[in-house]
Amino acid sequence: MNISVHTKNMRIFEALASETRVRVLEVLMDGDKNIGELAKILGVSSSIMTRHISILENSGFVQTKNVPGKRGLQKKCSLALEQITLVLSREKRTDNIHLVSIPVGQYKSYDVTPTCGLASRENYIGIIDDPRYFSDPNRVHASLIWFQSGWVEYEIPGYVLPYPSPKSIEIALEISSEYPLYKEDWPSDIYFYINNVLLGYWTSPGDFGKSKGIYTPEWWRGNSEYGLLKTIRVTDAGSRIDGITLSDITLRDLNLSPNKNLTFRIESPPDAQNPGGINIFGRGFGNYDQDISIRVSYD
Repeated sequence: MNISVHTKNMRIFEALASETRVRVLEVLMDGDKNIGELAKILGVSSSIMTRHISILENSGFVQTKNVPGKRGLQKKCSLALEQITLVLSREKRTDNIHLVSIPVGQYKSYDVTPTCGLASRENYIGIIDDPRYFSDPNRVHASLIWFQSGWVEYEIPGYVLPYPSPKSIEIALEISSEYPLYKEDWPSDIYFYINNVLLGYWTSPGDFGKSKGIYTPEWWRGNSEYGLLKTIRVTDAGSRIDGITLSDITLRDLNLSPNKNLTFRIESPPDAQNPGGINIFGRGFGNYDQDISIRVSYD
């Protein structure tokens, strides 16, 4: 994942402004650990370690899930990212980079099943758990959409693809599993398509609601609060998500044409191994104040 050195990303830099939290990441490079194990290794109390893990989780470095232990459930911690690249220079050749941001409610088609719904920063849009309201004209104002199974498909305008042979297509979005209200330990296999070509799938570890999303409005309580920021990148070498291989699908497999619109589909199939649904967070919800961001680069 590429991170610009910018004040809008301060929560990421602040998460690393602690020797203890950096040491936590070092320990997790060697394998998953629970809160108690991390506290013992680093010589701090479990309550202090819980606060450090909360900061790392909210900034996207760590993911957690509750698993059975000797004394009930324990929180198991693991790395959520494989790598982060800091971008220290401003792009001067903007003609070689084409960007677009698509609101999460601006999908062109859908097929979803309950639990499902849409919310703006101010209120629900339509009636929850009624898929018909995914056709509500006000859906374009949605900052959060969710569904238990099915898909939504977005249209990426052709002006981001003005020339043949791009170097890469990169799509970044904040997503999680979907469970009624929320369930931190609720895996979901989420599939991604460009131009109806399956890039692969990523398994979301859960539907996060124990702590408040940084940008989630106050009126939204007791539900999904935030997701994980995932970056899908397709090049001539294949398809990756946060640097981890999704598939061998390359740009040549996507049937790209200059100035022709692309489609991007996000799906939770009912017959997946982990059919855990999807939350898609947009600007004004979750931990990242952004919609679905698309970046096309050329040499």
